[in-house]
Amino acid sequence: MDDRDSLDRSPRDAVGRTGAVAPLAPGEVTPLGGSRVRITGGLLADWQRRNREATVPHTLEQLEKAGNLENLRRLLPTKLAENEQVRPYQGRYPFLDTDLYKTLEGLAYELARPDEGGDLDRQVMRDFYEETVGLLERVQAPDGYLNSFFQDPDCAKAPWEDLAWGHEMYNLGHLAQAAVAAHRQLGDRRLLDVAIRFADLVVERYGPTGEEAVCGHPEVEMALVELYRETGDERYLTQARLFVDRRGRGTVVSRVFGSQYFQDHVPLRELPSVTGHAVRMTYLAAGAADVYRETGDRELLDALRRLWDDMVATKLYVTGGLGSRHSDEAVGDRYELPSERSYSETCAAIGTMQWAWRMFLATGDAHYPDVLERVLYNAFAVGPAADGRAFFYDNPLQRRADHDQRSGAEEGGEALRRAWFGCPCCPPNVVRWMAQLADFLVAERAGELLVAGYAQAHVDGTEVALDMATGYPWDGEVRLTVRRAPDRPYRISLRVPGWADAGRIRLTVGDEAVAGEVPAGTAVDGWLTVERLWRPGDELRLSLPMPVRGHVSHPHLDATRGAVAVARGPLVYCVEQQDCPADVDDVVIGAEHLAAAGTVVAPEADGGEPAGAVLIRVAADVAPPRSPELYPVLTAGPREASPDTDTDTDTSTADMLLVPYFAWGNREPGPMRVWIRNV
Repeated sequence: MDDRDSLDRSPRDAVGRTGAVAPLAPGEVTPLGGSRVRITGGLLADWQRRNREATVPHTLEQLEKAGNLENLRRLLPTKLAENEQVRPYQGRYPFLDTDLYKTLEGLAYELARPDEGGDLDRQVMRDFYEETVGLLERVQAPDGYLNSFFQDPDCAKAPWEDLAWGHEMYNLGHLAQAAVAAHRQLGDRRLLDVAIRFADLVVERYGPTGEEAVCGHPEVEMALVELYRETGDERYLTQARLFVDRRGRGTVVSRVFGSQYFQDHVPLRELPSVTGHAVRMTYLAAGAADVYRETGDRELLDALRRLWDDMVATKLYVTGGLGSRHSDEAVGDRYELPSERSYSETCAAIGTMQWAWRMFLATGDAHYPDVLERVLYNAFAVGPAADGRAFFYDNPLQRRADHDQRSGAEEGGEALRRAWFGCPCCPPNVVRWMAQLADFLVAERAGELLVAGYAQAHVDGTEVALDMATGYPWDGEVRLTVRRAPDRPYRISLRVPGWADAGRIRLTVGDEAVAGEVPAGTAVDGWLTVERLWRPGDELRLSLPMPVRGHVSHPHLDATRGAVAVARGPLVYCVEQQDCPADVDDVVIGAEHLAAAGTVVAPEADGGEPAGAVLIRVAADVAPPRSPELYPVLTAGPREASPDTDTDTDTSTADMLLVPYFAWGNREPGPMRVWIRNV
């Protein structure tokens, strides 16, 4: 059957994992993907529905409006051959094809769900998919090259002339990931053939006997490993490893930023800490983790572990955001984590999750999906607006009354989210990540199913199938009902979130409590495992109590000293001015306030939170500054006599409501704080 008919066939579970189909090796952790995990309800299902019904149509409209498709149409051979008037390339950057590729990757997942979405929505998606794939087939150069900026006959630069900023291999990376998704989800190999031709050209130019160079923006490393897994062609794995090991030799020619920005100043294996452009850093590390999984290079894994541990300990925001500097979209120094100027780009959140998942697959450690979960529900989820049609590019943890959002690329700014950007990398990235959320919940290894994330879902593992029911992340009750199991003992392992109080967790099978205690050191091991002969209908219940808790920061983290961040379960909360009768900068909460805090279930969406969301109500003290001076003189005496706060005995109180951080900024602009004064 012609591959063009593949969209009319039932979705093909081409591999069911991020990688090639193969028997599980002892200890090998393999994800369940494709149609083998399906989210059926709850918050993640709501997000996927919003993505499909609002964000995808909005993105398709904006891509057409911005000229991304026209950049391809003008290169059609018929137009060029007839010397027609060709419109100039539209857009500021030479890598805008990637926004089409990321969108295609998301569409591959959406089109593989024939039972979801309206007929009109599906037709719009299918039309866009078909036109874009057809254009890419027709405009690709005979040697495999594909980039609508450099293929412009009037382009002042030649292909491969500017590896630092041309991003041609970055383009290939997103093209290949979209192609693999289309092949796995839809059984359509047209885009895969396009990607293979381009990848072959890259291998020819930059392979073992070619030019020893790297792209200015890592990303192709992940894609080349996926291309190897999909095709079995070891040249792609070799090329991915070459790109990982070549970086760090100072070969990227910089005109604005130094080699550190490109992670090109020190080889990855010797890099002491995550550094430079945050998205580049996480994409490079994720690609290196993929290389490790296929090669078993322990030195590479050790380097990635060291970098990860240092990042989590010193450079990650409480929301899981990464990147504190606007000027170069960079990670920043250790403990350089200012709240109001947090960059925490949405793409960096996606990159961190990609790295986290790959490290989990490489090691089986629950610590990595712990961080993935924190990023997912906070640093990533805050990007899209409640209606799915506007986005944050950078994600601050505090908004002052006069703060404007700026992407770092355009003049001016918006008070809150904006519909599109001159560098619109984040919205299409949201499209593809939201579409494939189910791929990052469950994994397996020989004789064991590992439930790494909790959501209402159907799970069809190689040996065990089950239904997962839960109200997570609003409550911690999780019920797993077995539908299919082998005729021998089998292990089901449930991740114990790092935020959970091990002493209060309950695990039962049927009506019987599971013997034994929660493993010590859950941040390292983090699994509760039940091994038994399972029968259809057996239930495994996990109860994770979710009290309100407060987090203070490391004493070296100056920006948030004397403040507390409030959390419940995996969610970080914030206070918006609309929900606080006093100035949000004047309220003070301590451990006693949090101990008395209560929860409220939102009856309907109001401040951006979905219906059924759990909000936190807390009574706080109000302590405005006693002095208007910016730097008043410190006086001797008790701490309470310091001039920076009001010490009147009749300090007032404010009953305020805290909302999930991901839901902030959906009302009129106003101040917001994640870190609330503690003193």
